[in-house]
Amino acid sequence: MEKIDYKKQLKHLYSPSAKKVEVVEVPQMNFLMVDGEGDPNTSKAFSDAIEALYSLSYTLKFMVKEKMSVDYGVLPLEAIWWADDMSAFSTGNKDAWKWTAMIMQPEFITPSMVEEATEAVRRKKNPVSLPLVRFEAFQEGRAAQILHVGPFSEEGPTIEKVHSFIESNANRRTGKHHEIYLTDLRRAAPEKWKTVVRQPMSE
Repeated sequence: MEKIDYKKQLKHLYSPSAKKVEVVEVPQMNFLMVDGEGDPNTSKAFSDAIEALYSLSYTLKFMVKEKMSVDYGVLPLEAIWWADDMSAFSTGNKDAWKWTAMIMQPEFITPSMVEEATEAVRRKKNPVSLPLVRFEAFQEGRAAQILHVGPFSEEGPTIEKVHSFIESNANRRTGKHHEIYLTDLRRAAPEKWKTVVRQPMSE
């Protein structure tokens, strides 16, 4: 059986330095995605989205293992964040936050495979946000990123470091704030949480 380690293959995207901001070129990749809004700490919509994404991702993984004799690890949860009024982030008005929760899928996953897996998940668990999941390509291009270690509430200086790096190199921010959650929050203390903080940019 073929085994693929995407975290290793895509190490430059999923294992950045925690000491310095790095520039990466993020290629087009396919994702399962769910859109929503509200405080991620209290929003049922956010937890429902995560449940649907993981249920579908693991179902696809086992389908591929059985039918194609290929095994791979499910990729980590990611999310892009924004607000109609971006001051909602500086003021802490999390109810106004908008997000897209997503999990990257291997290049051999097809829309028909996603449809088959969706039907299997519907029969077995039928998570409430399953109808909201979409499968599409996403490309960020050139971006700056760094690894944040610690709770989400202490991300501010890390985000500012990324923004300052972009501005000091005569670039400007484009696209949306992007985070990749490398840690199982249920099993690790907040001070050990690892989050990739990424910001697309252009000259």
